[in-house]
Amino acid sequence: MSDRDMKTDVILIGAGIMSATLGTLLKQLVPDWNITVFEKLSNAGEESSNEWNNAGTGHAALCELNYTSEKPDGSVDISKAIKINEQFQISMQFWSFLVQNKLIQNPHDFIMPLPHMSLVHGEENVTFLKKRFEALSKNPLFQGMEFSDNPEKLMEWIPLIMQERTSHEPIAATKIDTGTDVNFGALTRMLFDHLETKNVNLHYNRSVSDIKRTSDGLWELKVQNLGSGEVERHKAKFVFIGGGGGSLHLLQKSGIPEGKHIGGFPVSGLFMVCNNPEVVAKHHAKVYGKAKVGAPPMSVPHLDTRFIDNKKSLLFGPFAGFTPKFLKNGSMFDLITSVKPDNLLTMLAAGAKNMSLTKYLIQQVMLSKEARMEELREFIPNAKSEDWDLVVAGQRVQVIKDTEAGGKGTLQFGTEVVSAADGSVAALLGASPGASTAVHVMLEVITKCFPHYLDEWEPKIKEMIPSYGVSLMENPQLLNEIHTNTSQTLGLSEKKPVFS
Repeated sequence: MSDRDMKTDVILIGAGIMSATLGTLLKQLVPDWNITVFEKLSNAGEESSNEWNNAGTGHAALCELNYTSEKPDGSVDISKAIKINEQFQISMQFWSFLVQNKLIQNPHDFIMPLPHMSLVHGEENVTFLKKRFEALSKNPLFQGMEFSDNPEKLMEWIPLIMQERTSHEPIAATKIDTGTDVNFGALTRMLFDHLETKNVNLHYNRSVSDIKRTSDGLWELKVQNLGSGEVERHKAKFVFIGGGGGSLHLLQKSGIPEGKHIGGFPVSGLFMVCNNPEVVAKHHAKVYGKAKVGAPPMSVPHLDTRFIDNKKSLLFGPFAGFTPKFLKNGSMFDLITSVKPDNLLTMLAAGAKNMSLTKYLIQQVMLSKEARMEELREFIPNAKSEDWDLVVAGQRVQVIKDTEAGGKGTLQFGTEVVSAADGSVAALLGASPGASTAVHVMLEVITKCFPHYLDEWEPKIKEMIPSYGVSLMENPQLLNEIHTNTSQTLGLSEKKPVFS
């Protein structure tokens, strides 16, 4: 075993959409910085970012009911939906900049226009959906949203769902045509292909087993070449831990105080994939329903048109599962080894608080294919078992931490950045909306970790993201200009894209 020592400016751990986005932003802001990437697998975008490991929804809160909640007075709180929509607009602007400047090509290889719909059953849910529609449609971010509880109109929108539906239960849907299907795996690979042309050092089949602070203030990583067994020591001024579920272990090894008292709870996902082209052709939308009682937010059922490898697909799910692995390609010991003296009480408190979630996951794991088909038939009444196969999706590790609002052991559903006080290391934890808001989240990393550069970098950031520092909701004219430009550049409008 040899032991080599190398230095660089920035190290990115994990070759997923987050590292790809941060690396691309930094190369635009400071082209002369040296960036090195380490990925455990043999290619970029193979874990959570991979197109088969996530739903491919451009999360803009257009259809996801879990981003809007009913207040005690009966009104609908849309504040989270506004926040997520604005964050997705930031991603769209950045992707548009990359295409305009020919840094990535062929936007239809990673993003396609697709209606986003919410679908509910039952009088109470229909009433909620109508109130949600009325609240959202007044906001410029959700302009163009439609509502209908008319079966004939719904047959026009979603024929596959409405055909042979015999139930007389009230049913309603909202529809907005500005939704998207995003292939985050393809986008990740595009970004890393670009970064390689900018002399970013990409190292695959490399496992980072340790990270520690050295006496000179740098971070030293112990990196093993999984092919040769050789161990290298790499030092950097700044380290980003973007290893999906694997980030928690490395954050703990860093020893920073901000990483204490944080745990993780893994939830796996499965999708049903349609193998009948005739059925696939009958549906053209992402249709989100309502989560069952006790189900985690990431288990909201949805029937999705997908575009993968230039082929139209149809997926239904997700069905939740449980495995102690933190990554799809992880270890069965991931969960147990993440429990430390500083987070033990937090983890135990989370277990006591989430018995209903545990029960739900056990029930999901025990489901037979036919039981899953019965859930699918709530969306497609005449679905045939032989037309659908089961695909295992990616692992999501939900953050567990102590919060003022939720107390000890609160399970957090969302994406979270944990960084050292001096900004020398940052880790990304959590799940949805994740990839859709990658640009916003990586700008947060830049703001937290490079505050002394912000004044110098701001003009370039505004060139890449014209709405930077501005609320689009409060500036409808700017929103309209940006939406028109990004739609044309990314090929999402009826007009021919500016760049092909």
